[in-house]
Amino acid sequence: MKRIYLDNAASTPMDSEVINYMIPFLKDSYGNPSSIHDHGRKLRAIVEKSRKEIAELLGASPTEIFFTSGGTEADNLAIKGVVKGMGVRNVVTSRIEHHAVTHPVEEFEKEGINVEWLEVDSQGRPNLEQLEYVLSNQGPTLVSLMHANNELGTIIDIDKVAEICEKYGSIFHSDTVQSISNVKYNLGKSPVHFITAASHKFYGPKGIGFLYMKAGIQIPSLICGGPQERNLRAGTENVPAIAAMAFALKRCYANFDEKNAKLRKLKSYMKNGLETRFTGIKFNGDISEEGSIPTVLNVAFPGEEANSMLLFNLDINGISASGGSACTSGSVVGSHVLKGIGCEPIRAANSIRFSFGVQNTLEEIDQTLEKLTSLIKLPV
Repeated sequence: MKRIYLDNAASTPMDSEVINYMIPFLKDSYGNPSSIHDHGRKLRAIVEKSRKEIAELLGASPTEIFFTSGGTEADNLAIKGVVKGMGVRNVVTSRIEHHAVTHPVEEFEKEGINVEWLEVDSQGRPNLEQLEYVLSNQGPTLVSLMHANNELGTIIDIDKVAEICEKYGSIFHSDTVQSISNVKYNLGKSPVHFITAASHKFYGPKGIGFLYMKAGIQIPSLICGGPQERNLRAGTENVPAIAAMAFALKRCYANFDEKNAKLRKLKSYMKNGLETRFTGIKFNGDISEEGSIPTVLNVAFPGEEANSMLLFNLDINGISASGGSACTSGSVVGSHVLKGIGCEPIRAANSIRFSFGVQNTLEEIDQTLEKLTSLIKLPV
């Protein structure tokens, strides 16, 4: 049986059209885009063309897009840049953010930066009344809250958060790695200051991403060296990956409604199939169409003992899923996200994240449901 891949929130397969688009750049574009000769100038033109294409999709200016190695670097660049470069001594975030956010914030907390950890509800949404109270009682603040949670799929009201931040003169950064291809943005009309993205979440290559930084903001570079990315990110640009990333995002946006409709159908089919076959199934986070991205379904299977072998058994039976973020794979402490929304330890231990991509089919969902039925004895 062909392996079934249901871990698209960790990484999507590269679109075949994106691969074909990227190959000529790998074969023929071997110059350095910082070189002033013809080979270099051609590559510089490709980089700037890609920057413009991404900016147009997001309603931004090309000068507001900075290429990075992915979402983690982009998150770190924004957070560390604001705290170290803009003199901000207050940070507000939540415990269920991606570790690319929580870990640098925890380091700042150890160094004496004031950090407020917002409460979140059972679906993974931060307490916005608490946010407003905190911002109204302290000085310049960096607020970092992800748009769509990578383990739950829950979407927060990013416009409301941006409005509160603007009201109190705070800097707002949002990790949009999971939402960038599933929600359309118009950053020119939004008060958000930073968003981040990673190509491998929308059918592009790994190792490339970008940071959007609103015009007028200045932060220092994390990586010292050459003047690339307008002195914000030193290092020779990965031109084939940059070009492929822009092309992949364009393809996602060109087929936006069709793509999302298919993903919603897969998610709904999986949810209904689980509920039909098993009693006691619970879902973590918001699973409504309007309250979540269409790619993630986090399922808590019933049982009084942790079903620690379920993921392993799915794997050896040809089905790839996950217990949470791939960045915490192998961790013995469990999901910090499920802990953060108040899941009981057993429920968290029995939870699996299934995440869907455009390459998945209803037949694959049926096969997964049948395999789950044979692997674990749930009440029927």
